Amino acid sequence: MRKNLDIISAYSIMLGLIILVGFLQSWSMALSILCLCLISAVMTMGANIQWGYAGLINFGIMGYTALGGLAAVLVSVPPVREAWQVGGFNMILCAFLIAFMVFSIRFIMKNYNQSKKRSYGIAAIIIVGLILLRLISAPAIESIESVSPATTGFLGGMGLPILFSWIVGAFFAGALAYIIGKIALGLRADYLAIATLLISEIVIAVIKHEDWLARGVKNVIGLKRPVPYEVDLQSKEWFINLVEKFNQGTLNLITNTLERQEALKQLVIESSTVFVKLCFAGLFTVVVIILLIVTQKALYSPWGRMMRAIRDNEEAANAMGKNVVKQHLLIFVLGSAIVGIAGAMMVTYDGLFTPGSYRPMRYTFLIWVMVIVGGSGNNFGAILGGFAVWFLWVEAAPIALFLINFFTSSLEETNAFRVHLVNSIPYFRFLMMGIGLLLIMRYRPKGILPEKIKHI
Repeated sequence: MRKNLDIISAYSIMLGLIILVGFLQSWSMALSILCLCLISAVMTMGANIQWGYAGLINFGIMGYTALGGLAAVLVSVPPVREAWQVGGFNMILCAFLIAFMVFSIRFIMKNYNQSKKRSYGIAAIIIVGLILLRLISAPAIESIESVSPATTGFLGGMGLPILFSWIVGAFFAGALAYIIGKIALGLRADYLAIATLLISEIVIAVIKHEDWLARGVKNVIGLKRPVPYEVDLQSKEWFINLVEKFNQGTLNLITNTLERQEALKQLVIESSTVFVKLCFAGLFTVVVIILLIVTQKALYSPWGRMMRAIRDNEEAANAMGKNVVKQHLLIFVLGSAIVGIAGAMMVTYDGLFTPGSYRPMRYTFLIWVMVIVGGSGNNFGAILGGFAVWFLWVEAAPIALFLINFFTSSLEETNAFRVHLVNSIPYFRFLMMGIGLLLIMRYRPKGILPEKIKHI
């Protein structure tokens, strides 16, 4: 217990802050922060596996998050039958053609030595394949996107429960990571960071502009939830009775029957939002706990010790017969798959897929700040970083407003300086994030909860 006192203290403080938000602002806001903190924690665990375990710099987190979100659409949205009728066969044919091109190129590279003929053959396959893809897909895409573009204009999905998309998102992200890893993992650390960032931008660009896939920037809304809807809860007798029981003391103070009914109705509306977010928080907590148990077991297993040895000294590990490239690829795929799960969780919670919202600041660099602040190489630290940084990111504006009002209370409300500070509140989150990161780097360079090595 004593050796884990720092973890218990840090998490207790974080939980206390979220509860404080519930009392000072609203429980709906507190649970919203908690849900997004849990999703951020999943992302930080994925990034921590790559950086903390193996020392791999991956600036493509945004791309894997978007693929997880895309999986939520392709799994949960019902298929658009009219779109499949006018262009579905052609798109399936294009998928087979891409697979044939990949296997053909792989066959040539494995069975023929480096030569001009091999290079010309690969180039011919790519050029002819791209021409055929264009000829087959262009009319199909045009037909698909013209089917009720205001509401659909895409092929739709499989119409399955959205929870399945969390697994599919992991497969999507893992598959892309495998391809990127095969190409880019041999690069130097800084080149790898640039390559992963650019590839993630390519992924976002494709999702934005290929309307037939997921409506592009038109967005997909109304995704089905794995938890009840607020409107449905508000009409359920068991829920109304539950709310009435929890608020019995408050309702008993109201003597007028009509006013009591109105007060109960308002409490039911507010409680339905809290209940739904509580359900989401429960689901996300289960995912975080499962991932934490698995990653902790992996960290202190022989495989985890081998990965840290590779991270600390690749040459020595290679000299001892460890396949560094293979292990790097494995951990790159695993970390990216976890980020894909987080991307699907995010879209599940929001209920909509908005490709235009995927930006490096939010879905790459902020995640890296979380890992650095929490403590890379420590799963508990990565989760804490996700909580702490996201909490500060959300609460920066209310904190800044409180501080401005406190320090300028002697000034008139129309004072130019005070008005300027109030208008600058949206930018205070960047100031606070910068100051916080500087303080952590100065006084806790290894993070709030630094990596702990167990000597066995």
